Amino acid sequence: MIRSYLEFEKPIEDLETKIEELKRLSDGQDINLGGEVKKLEKKVRDMRTDIFSKLTPWQKTLLARHPDRPYTLDYIPLITEEFIELHGDRRFADDKAVVGGLARIKGRPVVVIGQQKGRGTKERIRRNFGQPHPEGYRKALRLMELAERFKRPVVTFVDTQGAFPGLGAEERGQAEAIAMNLMRMSRLGTPIISVVIGEGGSGGALALSVADRLYMLEHAVYSVISPEGCAAILWRKNGELGQEDFSKAADALKLTAQDLLKFRIIDEIIPEPVGGAHRDVEQTARNIADTVAAAIEELGQKNTGKLLDDRYKRLRKIGGFAAGSPQ
Repeated sequence: MIRSYLEFEKPIEDLETKIEELKRLSDGQDINLGGEVKKLEKKVRDMRTDIFSKLTPWQKTLLARHPDRPYTLDYIPLITEEFIELHGDRRFADDKAVVGGLARIKGRPVVVIGQQKGRGTKERIRRNFGQPHPEGYRKALRLMELAERFKRPVVTFVDTQGAFPGLGAEERGQAEAIAMNLMRMSRLGTPIISVVIGEGGSGGALALSVADRLYMLEHAVYSVISPEGCAAILWRKNGELGQEDFSKAADALKLTAQDLLKFRIIDEIIPEPVGGAHRDVEQTARNIADTVAAAIEELGQKNTGKLLDDRYKRLRKIGGFAAGSPQ
């Protein structure tokens, strides 16, 4: 049962609430409401398809943050076998905002790493709301180097609003930890496959997504800054910012999977069930597993030299410039 609805899902919520009431009314009673329920269920399906076929970038951002949306630890049991979590960066601490370990995907040994936001107040605090500290990125790098040593592909799940900007994180070298991940991932001698499953925010996301193949779920977002942060920088003066400002910033940032595929920043969009990944977590996990397994098979055919050369070319071709005429 879906626990939370976003504002644009209000019509769906009203109908689904009515369906539940009809089901309760007929349960154990000599009343046949099956026909009415089926009509309403079809209406809900049609309405959901219509709404989710024309989401704005801001609505996709809200959907990527949906409180019921699956996180890394929801997907790992569905996608992998024999997962063994490993802890700590061997320098300072074990950051709970980053999880990772050894596993198999369709029988193939891999190292899986991902960001974890947590559910419920206590776990969210323990996971720091999915915002890693430097030790989280250093733990991730330790696991990647372990994967390289034992020739296992690396699979990362990206889902963070950004790296934690607190004083302690800065004192322990947040920027250096992220920069080191970027450098080492660009040269890591084993395949890297990254999947943005929710929010991909700023350098905190980039530190797990320098990869041979970068995929995004259909309603995920991936951007240098959040729409709220962008709006605050560009338009905040004396007044408060509102939804219109955030929506305008989201449009300008081109942060959706569809935009990023068009710009060739990502390699493929992984489809979600109509209504979002939380509507059918198992189907979403199967879609991710199929895509990742195919990438592992393809990249496994390349020797290390070819792998690194292709990764370099892939990263270098991102972006572009247009020469302007002199004024």
